[in-house]
Amino acid sequence: MNHPGIPDSLAVGCATLLLAVALSGCSDSSDNTPSAGKELPQADNPVVEGPVTGGGGDDCCIIDFGIEVDLRQDGLDYKPGTPFYTFLNFDLADVGYEETEYFFSGTATSYVSTEELRSDGFWNVQKADLESYRSRMVVLRPIDAEDFNGTVVVEWFNVTGGIDAAPDMLQMHTELIREGYAWVGISAQSVGIEGGGAFSLPLKQVDPTRYESLFHPGDSFSYDIFSQGAQAVRNPSGLDPLNGLQTERMIGVGQSQSAGRLATYYNAIHPTIDLFDGFIIHGRLSGSASSLSQEPQAVIETPRPALIRTDLSEPVIALQNETDVPRSIDARQADSDVYRMWEVTASAHTDLYTTLIGNADEGDDDTYADVREQNDARPPFIFCEIPVNDGPGQWVANAAIASLDRWIRGGEAAPSAPFMQWNESQDEFELDAFGNAIGGVRTPWVDAPVATLRGTGQPPADAFCGLLGTTRLFDNTLLAELYPSKQDYVDAINRTTDTAVEAGFILPADAVLIKARAISSPLPENHPDTQ
Repeated sequence: MNHPGIPDSLAVGCATLLLAVALSGCSDSSDNTPSAGKELPQADNPVVEGPVTGGGGDDCCIIDFGIEVDLRQDGLDYKPGTPFYTFLNFDLADVGYEETEYFFSGTATSYVSTEELRSDGFWNVQKADLESYRSRMVVLRPIDAEDFNGTVVVEWFNVTGGIDAAPDMLQMHTELIREGYAWVGISAQSVGIEGGGAFSLPLKQVDPTRYESLFHPGDSFSYDIFSQGAQAVRNPSGLDPLNGLQTERMIGVGQSQSAGRLATYYNAIHPTIDLFDGFIIHGRLSGSASSLSQEPQAVIETPRPALIRTDLSEPVIALQNETDVPRSIDARQADSDVYRMWEVTASAHTDLYTTLIGNADEGDDDTYADVREQNDARPPFIFCEIPVNDGPGQWVANAAIASLDRWIRGGEAAPSAPFMQWNESQDEFELDAFGNAIGGVRTPWVDAPVATLRGTGQPPADAFCGLLGTTRLFDNTLLAELYPSKQDYVDAINRTTDTAVEAGFILPADAVLIKARAISSPLPENHPDTQ
């Protein structure tokens, strides 16, 4: 694992009803309790329009950040007339997939709690205000219906950066494509449509011609907008966004801010609707969950810590990167019949694969198993003082979606993982001799290391870089001590990869790529049998 061989392309974009009042006809708390033993209702079906075409024009694609940035330029690569989000930057037809975009509209509800929200996540809610909306979804699906595996992964677009970003799709896409999943990204929150966030790249500003008709009433309605978008895919009424593919299973995923939203969704909204079969809650940066309701509606905060409720039948994998663990330590939660927490050692909240290089990965290039040192995390937006993390994030994310799908299909629970270990002072992880953390999900990146890989370590003043972790490659002297010959290196990668596959944290198909790269890699450098 080294640092050559990756193309320099970029996916753009690295969240008034008084509390005591409810609308007439809303159900009481007993109606929303899973133990009530009644059949759950369906979400409302929105009106779906599309596939969406068109866009561009004189007012498209130029964003002023103090300097004007043209999103069509090399390295950013947005093509007017196509969906705007953190897209894959290769021809999807080459891997048997197609991309479409749809608008969907209707009337969404906000929610209020019917009792105090407790840290155990056993929350009861009822419907509150109603507002109209018009949002969008992006769909990736196999071209050939015979290739569809029956599972749809629905991602809550992440809007922290001011753009509809799809970090889970970027990390999981090689497995999704390999196994024939469909993927749907939903614009559930206001920022992605109306503006805000760190860089503010909303749809309506990026391409007014394509997106000017969209409107969002505020994030109190985001939970129902997400439900309605998913409902339109699973149980279409009218236009079918999957164009005839029959959904057998539906998985909700979301990373970072979207993970906080999904935590609230699972605890409060999911028990009231027959829709999703499982969830991956990825990278909750704090031990809390997102507000149930916010201004201009009644503000309803959630407690800290906010655990994931364990009385439902739909399984959850909480996928936590090394960056996330110290910030959410109070929400650490033991595994249960329906819950797993994976703390991924040597990974970062976001990493080089997600921000810069992964969107060009078609799934057959073993050089993505390399570890690279690179400070330029998302040009022209993010440059970090220390090279950012290039650890095992995407490989473990692939294993997580495969494990959850298997769990839903046949009841084989996802594997359990140990927590990462704290030092005696309880202020830092316990580290090994190479500076890598001990415990957690183990992969070749820590058990046959070529670098110190951390989810922390950037200067604290830089908020975005602080989420990107660090990479420090070992020098040639240390590499030669660890791996006296090329075969020693290959053997170490093979052994640790096999162990990770057996544990369920690396997929066999990905193991083939990791092992192949050990053979073709220039590591260990400057050794006679690599010249």
